[in-house]
Amino acid sequence: MSARLRRRPPGQLVTAFLLTYLGILAIIWVRYGLVAGLFHGLLWQMPEHRVRAFRLAKQRPTGKAIWREARTSFLVSFIYALPAAVLIEGWKRGGTAIYGGVPQGVLEWAWVPVSLALYLVLHDAYFYWTHRMMHHPKLYAPTHRTHHVSKQPTPWASFAFSPWEALISAWFVPALAFVIPIHMGAFLVLLTVMTVQAVCNHSGWEVYPRAFLDGPIGRHLITARHHNLHHTRFARNYGLYFRWWDRWFGTDDMSGDPMAAPAPKPELSTA
Repeated sequence: MSARLRRRPPGQLVTAFLLTYLGILAIIWVRYGLVAGLFHGLLWQMPEHRVRAFRLAKQRPTGKAIWREARTSFLVSFIYALPAAVLIEGWKRGGTAIYGGVPQGVLEWAWVPVSLALYLVLHDAYFYWTHRMMHHPKLYAPTHRTHHVSKQPTPWASFAFSPWEALISAWFVPALAFVIPIHMGAFLVLLTVMTVQAVCNHSGWEVYPRAFLDGPIGRHLITARHHNLHHTRFARNYGLYFRWWDRWFGTDDMSGDPMAAPAPKPELSTA
């Protein structure tokens, strides 16, 4: 099969790539619309007393803000679909590190979660440093300002980036899939985590209870509680999945956290 694909005329290869590209573009639009729409509906369209989450946003999102975020996300999807289409076409020809089938033996089974964790850690590191780079005064306006127009983001802001920011971020995970072996199932889980994480962290609500967030696992994760402060107070909290890089380099700052436990009242003296 792969040999036959390699012998196809250039015109057929271009046509196949364009069809793959358009298919990926449609999938991105549908996935984004479904996930962002679901979070928006469950968090902002429900009566507030029925929402089992902590509201971080002080104001309800306006239709104008939602339309701007959705339109921007829709347009930069043309950029995100390009490296994804390159990856799919490479996978068709057996040129990527994505594999399928049932893992054989303990080591192959163990590699499935290990590879997923490795992708998350590497993506997190890349995101942290490129995110900080885009906050540099000389780079901020052309790269990251578009995203920060949303001072109080909504689920629709998840992919509301400038073309330059999209170009910086879109290629990294597809590039990893050419060099680090990962099972198709683990890769699909990765894509799901990436989408849900992005939408959830911009939702304006914290869906996790404070007991979990302050616990042994939650305190190392980046959720809406952490990322919302990046939008409202700007130059801090740059990470994507984990708070490690922010802590190691002094940018983890939860001051102003609306979920913080209130300071205990001083005891009245009885003397």
